Amino acid sequence: MAKFSHLDKEGNPAMVDVGAKRITRRSARARAIVQLPPEVWQQLESDELHTQKGPVFQTAILAGIMGAKKTGELIPLCHPLGLDNCTVDIRTEEGAVIVECTASLSAKTGVEMEALTGATIAALTIYDMCKAFSHDIVIREVKLMEKTGGKRNFKRTEDH
Repeated sequence: MAKFSHLDKEGNPAMVDVGAKRITRRSARARAIVQLPPEVWQQLESDELHTQKGPVFQTAILAGIMGAKKTGELIPLCHPLGLDNCTVDIRTEEGAVIVECTASLSAKTGVEMEALTGATIAALTIYDMCKAFSHDIVIREVKLMEKTGGKRNFKRTEDH
């Protein structure tokens, strides 16, 4: 039976000791989907989604990278990691905005949380910048798509 990695013998929260682990190359990619209502899509088509706050997608990319870099400060038991690279890609597809964040580094622990945080912060930034047009914006399906390095690799099939 699997046990929770962030609990000590008494069941209290504890940071995982990665001191004895070896450094390996690690990468993770996460995705979030932002569903925009028609009135926001009209702005997207006419103005390339530029609001009074600035260019939406460019701002979301910067926010996602900043969020990924600060994951260790935001999530209590995450190790602070110095990322080697972080990218946020944003594209539109079938009435939705697809946000993907990829983070990578050479370290003793993985970067799944950094990729998930980056995708989530970018999606939240899109919401924040578009809420003047509508509050009927839905952020959905924040999920890890793949990770490499560490104990085991993971790759989600597109339909799951």
